[in-house]
Amino acid sequence: MKKVLLAVALVAGVGAVHAEDTLKKIKDSGAITMGVRESSGLSYTIGDGKYVGYHIDVCERVIADLRKQLGTKIEVKYQPVTSANRIPLTVNGTVDLECGSTTNNAARQKDVAFAVTTYVEEVRIAVKANSGITNIGQLNGKTVATTTGTTSVQTLRKHERANGVDFKEVFGKDHADSFLLLDSGRADAFVMDGSILAKNIATSKNPADFKIVGEVLSVEPIAIMMRKDDPAFKKAVDDSIKGMMKSGEMAKIYDKWFLQPIPPTNTKIGLPLSAATKDAWANPNDKPMEEYAAKK
Repeated sequence: MKKVLLAVALVAGVGAVHAEDTLKKIKDSGAITMGVRESSGLSYTIGDGKYVGYHIDVCERVIADLRKQLGTKIEVKYQPVTSANRIPLTVNGTVDLECGSTTNNAARQKDVAFAVTTYVEEVRIAVKANSGITNIGQLNGKTVATTTGTTSVQTLRKHERANGVDFKEVFGKDHADSFLLLDSGRADAFVMDGSILAKNIATSKNPADFKIVGEVLSVEPIAIMMRKDDPAFKKAVDDSIKGMMKSGEMAKIYDKWFLQPIPPTNTKIGLPLSAATKDAWANPNDKPMEEYAAKK
């Protein structure tokens, strides 16, 4: 029995060491793997293996600080992730920094760690401009799209129960797929993070054909995700982000991606900085969305 317990303890010890060696792994390999999204509001592709967006810029500045801290060159490798596989790929070590648009919530904190919040999201409804839909109550009997593996799925069901509305849910495999369901008429609405809705509308063929309507369905802190139980790596990432917030660099990055023309269509998303995001920058924290809900 003692041998069994010793073996378990040794295995646990190996796991703990492995979980806490991201900085060493990066230094030894000379590379870091960034989890990126194909069609998120904060991280998306413009083709040819190029990824851009608010969180891409934030992560690139974090990596620049890691180069200084470690005193070595660090190659950046891109790993496309989806809403469904981003957490498993972070947990198993495939991704070092997930730089997409992931909500920090209590359930996910059991499996992964989050950097301090960089964006506070509001979940909203996108519809065709001529649909006549202005709020969630008018979705009764309609078809509503959202993206598999996102917190918006739970938000949608919660509001469905609370408002006594009955709508059919359809799921896109990613945000571009969900938006296509709305664009093609297979869905009457697309419920998702406001930044994702705004980005997909702004980069569509006819942005004027769509609008964001209705009440805020959920307020959610969005943060860069990494492996759990690695305090040294989390501190390095957090310190870099806090430095950007304090210096004003974060505000410049926000302005670039939300208030200026963005690739590939040079269209403005036009989302002014919210009071909640300003507060998150002024008081850096990694609180989950449940604490935001409690404050409402």
